[in-house]
Amino acid sequence: MKNFYSLVIVFFIVLNIQAQAIYKTIDSERLGEKRELKIQLPRNYDPDEKRSYPLIIVLDGDYLFEPVAGNIDYQSYWEDIPDCIVVGINQADTRSNDLFYDTESYFPKDSGAQFYEFISAELLPYIEKNYKASNFRIIFGHDLSANFINYFLFKDNPLFRAYVAFSPELAPEMGTRLQQRLSEMTQEVFYYMATSDADIKTLRASTLETNALISTIENDKLLYKFDDFEDANHYALVGRGIPKALNEIFGLFKPINAKEYKEKLLPYEGLSFDYLIKKYEDIEHFYGFEKKLIENDIRAIAAASNKKEDLESLEKLAKLVKKEFPDSMLGAYYLGMYYEKEGNYKKALLQYKGGLLLQPSQSVDKEVMLEKMYDAEEALNN
Repeated sequence: MKNFYSLVIVFFIVLNIQAQAIYKTIDSERLGEKRELKIQLPRNYDPDEKRSYPLIIVLDGDYLFEPVAGNIDYQSYWEDIPDCIVVGINQADTRSNDLFYDTESYFPKDSGAQFYEFISAELLPYIEKNYKASNFRIIFGHDLSANFINYFLFKDNPLFRAYVAFSPELAPEMGTRLQQRLSEMTQEVFYYMATSDADIKTLRASTLETNALISTIENDKLLYKFDDFEDANHYALVGRGIPKALNEIFGLFKPINAKEYKEKLLPYEGLSFDYLIKKYEDIEHFYGFEKKLIENDIRAIAAASNKKEDLESLEKLAKLVKKEFPDSMLGAYYLGMYYEKEGNYKKALLQYKGGLLLQPSQSVDKEVMLEKMYDAEEALNN
């Protein structure tokens, strides 16, 4: 099992190499010293584009950055989550000082308060000035740093929208403070926490106790997920938890899958096309950035439109696809499909022929277009 998790970590490190990894040193007035950062940009990152990307801050970046960044690179490649900017803060030599809290108030003090200010007053402005980071921010931590991330929740306007805590070594009273704070949230906040059967006993006990407290909260603004993994120790649970946390945080962003298609799209009372528009508007409202139309969702809406004999949706979808992908075969394919359903095989044939000159997509290539063209010709001649 240990070898398995080692292979998983190596796998994501190799993936990470494919992305744009940058190593920076930042001068900090708050800390009075320099700090090393690891920064991963999306594969096709373009500083001149108008789009922005979710920002992920990883504490304990000396060992936690690579598995987090690798997972993000992998899942975003398959469009399961958005492209993100990932920033790891190396703390190998400063960890105990960075995460220090007062033994009476249990809030950051001295070097811990300075590290808190470094993140909020220096690091975040630095990243936003130099990179296309959005206001949707996520922070990751492990044991001591998983306790530290909670302090950002107690600001009047929390700096992060999502918190990922792996086997947190919680300060005294943190569990009850979290329960109270999370119950008061008026803006949507994600909170993910995980432990395991082979976790450090004291940490496992306090994590289970805190989970029991948070689970009692009745607040529709809180999106909470807890995992108690089997057959994983204090370190291996991190490898299990990263993809689970990302799946929860970006659940709304995910492509339309079989479950959503069956349980939400098909029963939707309005036009199938309206379901697509609403889904993408909800994503932009919730995450603060626009999602680019993807082929998986196009296929899902087309399938639902065909099944429900919703020709209006099919026509609107085809026109939207032509607008979004003017050089792709997709627009011609779906507009041809609409004309076929309408019984206008002459127009359908013209679309399929014209589409042969365009660029193939993931699912539509010349063979597909030729087959549709022959079908339209046969129908036209009969």
